[in-house]
Amino acid sequence: MRTLLLYGDSNTHGTMPASHLGFDGRFDRDERWAGRLTKLLPDWEVIAEGHPGRTTVHDDPIEGAHRNGLTVLPAILESHKPVDVVLLMLGTNDLKERFSVNAGDIALALERLVRVIRASGAGPGGGAPGVLLVAPPPIIETGCLAGMFAGGAAKSRALAAEIAAAADRAGVAFMDAGKVVTVSDIDGIHYDANANPELAEAFAAAIRRHFP
Repeated sequence: MRTLLLYGDSNTHGTMPASHLGFDGRFDRDERWAGRLTKLLPDWEVIAEGHPGRTTVHDDPIEGAHRNGLTVLPAILESHKPVDVVLLMLGTNDLKERFSVNAGDIALALERLVRVIRASGAGPGGGAPGVLLVAPPPIIETGCLAGMFAGGAAKSRALAAEIAAAADRAGVAFMDAGKVVTVSDIDGIHYDANANPELAEAFAAAIRRHFP
């Protein structure tokens, strides 16, 4: 059985759209797209490593340095090895106004994470895990998170093209989640319940196609 590591943020964690700051609702295990993906890929061990607030490479001065995806990535890879494939979907939290980065910066940060994964020796036989690099869907500035993500919506619309170029440079598989699902109108960041089955099906198809 091969191992698929899902490395992401609150949308991998299964966080529900937030009606107010401090909301911590989470979809049931079987309802989350990660849980559904497990059932769609019976020949894979699917490990969901989604941390709300996780960035690509940034220490968050408000929510905590432990949300830096680069810092914790080597430990997570080691703890789950051998890892055949990493599905990497980050970048949404980098759109917070506090980080002052653009879509190109986010893509370069993801490219750096890909290099860490490929050089980790965490794959079978000490090799390099495969990578599916995913562009998250564009955000909208609405609800209780609008202020936190001020200016992020315009940047997010450029993410898919920038991340696709990063995947091409790194020589890894790419998928644009924005072609499959959209964010909720409630908070503009998280996915509604009906997005979970659609995303799970799309990821399952991408894994079968790129890693038969």
